This record gives sequence, structure tokens and C-alpha cells, in this order.
Amino acid sequence: MEVTTEALDGTFWVTAGTIVALLVLSAFFSGSETALTAASRGKLRAQADKGNRGAQRALDITEDNERLIGSVLLGNNLVNILATSLATALFTQAFGESGVALATLVMTLLVLIFAEVLPKTYAITAPEDAASLVSAPIRIIVQVFAPIVSAVRLLVRGVLGIFGVQTDPDSQILAMREEIAGAIQLGHSEGIVEKEDRDRILGALDLGDRTVEEIMLHRSGIEMIDADSDPADVLAQCLESNHTRLPVFKDEPENIMGVVHAKDLLRSMHRQLTADEGNLADLANFDITKVAKKPYFVPETTSLDDQMRQFLRRRSHFALVVDEYGSLQGLITLEDILEEIVGEITDEFDPDADHPIRKSEDGQFLIDGAMTIRDLNRATDWNLPDEEANTIAGLVIHEAQMIPSTGQVFSFHGFRFEVIGRKDNRITNLKIRPL
Repeated sequence: MEVTTEALDGTFWVTAGTIVALLVLSAFFSGSETALTAASRGKLRAQADKGNRGAQRALDITEDNERLIGSVLLGNNLVNILATSLATALFTQAFGESGVALATLVMTLLVLIFAEVLPKTYAITAPEDAASLVSAPIRIIVQVFAPIVSAVRLLVRGVLGIFGVQTDPDSQILAMREEIAGAIQLGHSEGIVEKEDRDRILGALDLGDRTVEEIMLHRSGIEMIDADSDPADVLAQCLESNHTRLPVFKDEPENIMGVVHAKDLLRSMHRQLTADEGNLADLANFDITKVAKKPYFVPETTSLDDQMRQFLRRRSHFALVVDEYGSLQGLITLEDILEEIVGEITDEFDPDADHPIRKSEDGQFLIDGAMTIRDLNRATDWNLPDEEANTIAGLVIHEAQMIPSTGQVFSFHGFRFEVIGRKDNRITNLKIRPL
């Protein structure tokens, strides 16, 4: 295989220089595509807010990813095909018929190394910086190729439509929450994000998907004041209670007349006692319903996000939960919602943790049946499902399709459940261990 003298003329070197220039353009297009698609829009937004014009241009360009990718791919394919055609002609002129195979081999290596791997590797190591750097020329290219890309988009969508595939470039916006949650979970699994930080962020993201009934205090656990009780007994009950707000009922617990705040009760009683320098006996005619505030009822299907906004708007921290028939189901406070984000909130008047997780001598977990599945999952990093039940006891009853007796053992969802306590029709304590 000899190189002819005529081949090594000026045209040869001009063509070779053109091929090198086209490879540089190919590298530019390849690196730009990777940089603009891999760059975090959140980081670009942060840089743009600090005055980085390149970051702002990159944000504007990536608003329409379909048009961006179409323009970059169009430019990349044009320069690659042109470079390969010139290389084939050049090698054929220099080496004859064998130049075709040689041109294919050489161009494959050059394009792979210098026009694909090298620029893409740089772009992926610093995508935001690279995206800011290439944003200006890419914006011009997108504008130049806009008519061709629009025609190609229509053709592609038409072909995909024939096969029943619907394209929506804005659909990814709706998946932003899932993307954030997935990134947080991945960061935790790699040891970058602490468990507490993960739980707080995911708890805040979940508020819109969870309802009041999932975290409310069930009506069986509500402490109430009987409006017909002796005022001295009411005072003693309020002083001994761990709660500052207590519902007041008349005749039956379902008939809630209002909600009394301990401070309002004490102030009113103090005012009545000091008005005529009286004593405790003068409280016999005290009417608690005049002190109680109007109750605030909310549906059990209200989302936690909406309920928190309502609490803030009404400047209220306490609501009674009712079902679709208006029957009392439980109560919820602003603190209950905040605990879904930051974890258990206690003060000096709160008893010890309501649902402590302890370990038995054989290594199993001792769980209160009323503990919510979500709290157990957060404390142990388990993944027990909470779609069909809110509490551990409810999950066991749902899966067993019966009310188990003490000592019965069940296995489901990869865990062993043993009922060790039952009161009436309620499971009070369980032993749980992963299988």
C-alpha cells in the first residue's frame, strides 16, 4: 500500500485540517449534550441567583429538553457524517480501495476517544460549570436549527402516535418529588445523609399524601370533661391532666359542646373566686360551657398539608376529627403534624414515650399494638405496608382476617408477629422480628 505523491498536495492537508475541525465540533456537541442533560437545575438556579449569566442561559435552554437534544444531535450527526465522508475520500485518494476500511477504523477510534469519551467524561465531572460554559453557543445553535428540529419532532410524535405512545416533555416536572425522595434515600444508603435528616425531609414531602385519620388520636384515647361534673372535680381534672386543651361534652361523649383551655378555665375560676372574696364553695354554680370555645371539626380525609395550613390560618392548634356521618373519630393537633416531620416532641409535662420499642431477651422487638406502622418503620428502617392499616395491631388484624388470641403467631411481609397481649377486642402488645 503506497501513498501517491499527488495525494500529498495542498488539498490533502486542507481536508485533513477540516476533519480535525469537525472532530472538535463533534466533541463540543457531545460534551454539551452531556453537560446540559446531567446538570442539576437546582444547582444552576442557585448559581443564576448569584448572578451567573451562563447558568441562567443553561436554565433557559433546558426548559425544552426535547428541542435542545434534537438540535445537539442534529449538529453532532452532521459533523460526524461529514468528517467520516471526508476521511473516506482522503484515505481512498491516498491508499486506493483499501482506504475505505482504513478510514472506517481510524475515524471510529478518533470519534470514540476524542469526540465522545473525552468530552463526555469532562462534562460529567463538572456538569454545571460545563453547561454554563457552552450555553451561549448552544443557544444560537438551537435557534438556527429550530425549524428543522420542529419538523423532526412532529414526524417523531406522529410515528410514535401510530404505536400508541404519547410523549409529554413536561411530565418529568410532576416527578420532582419522587426524584428528591429517591436522591435522599440514595444519599442515606451511601452514608451521605443522616437518618434523622432523611426522615425530616421525607416526612415533609409526604404531608400532601397522608390524611388526618392516619395520625389522629383515636376517640378511645381522648380525655374529656363532662359538662355536668362538679366544678371542683373539673378543676382537679384539668390540673392533673397532661393536656392544656380538653373537649367538653354534654350527656354523651359524642355530643361535644366545646373545647376548654386550662388557662381560660383557671382565669375564669380565679375571677369568680376573687370577685366577692369567696371560697371554693362559691364555684358550685360555675358553668364551664361559658368558658369553652367553639369546637373545630375537620373531616378525617383531610390531607396533613391542608390541615396544617388551616391551623396556621385559623391560629388554632386543636381540631376534632369526624367521619362522613359526622361521628367523632378522634382529635388532631398542630404538634401531631409537626411530629411527622421532626419526630416525637416532648416537654417536661409529657409522660415517657407513648409507644417505646424494647427488645426481649430472645432479641425480638416488643411493640405496643397502638403504635403506628409509620413510626415503627421510621424507628427501625423497616418497610411494613401502611396502606390498609395505620397501627401495628390493625395490620395484624387485617392480614389475619380475625381478632387474634394471645399467643397466636403470624408470618407476613417478611416478619413474624406474636400476639402477647389483648384487652377485649384490642391487641395491646406484640413481639415482632424479621424472618
